[in-house]
Amino acid sequence: MRGYERLIPWRLLRPLLCLLLVALVAIGCARAPGPSVYERREANQAAVVERGRIVSIRPVSVEGTGHTGTLVGGAAGGVAGSFIGGDWRSNLLAGIAGAVIGGVAGNAAERSLTATTATEFIVELERGGTIAVVQGNEEGLRVGDTVLVLRGQRTRLAPARG
Repeated sequence: MRGYERLIPWRLLRPLLCLLLVALVAIGCARAPGPSVYERREANQAAVVERGRIVSIRPVSVEGTGHTGTLVGGAAGGVAGSFIGGDWRSNLLAGIAGAVIGGVAGNAAERSLTATTATEFIVELERGGTIAVVQGNEEGLRVGDTVLVLRGQRTRLAPARG
């Protein structure tokens, strides 16, 4: 048995590495928030609707989250680190260090994978006042378009048709 094979039990780490890879791929499927995407808890909820006109549009960056990456990375790092060393103290210290390093790395990976771009819309409301809404622009909204402002759990813009 080679020296590194005694330090890192590959047969135990393979499932953890596969789990980490699956989690990172799932995290990478993030989308810009848009008017056509609803969470399950938002279904069947009433929203106040009012009309407005878009007066300004600009692209913005939406930062990613890091919660799942921190947990998965910390768990994988802790398990992997706990196999390094000789006695139980060394295993414990290496496990703690591995959890911290894995958590930081997992957080950074998830943040970079879930970061996206969106559009900031400045809307003058017909009843008076101005609001800003950040969402995706899959509808192709432009300055001067009349929109419906839907205020529920989230505020969304949708094109006013007709």
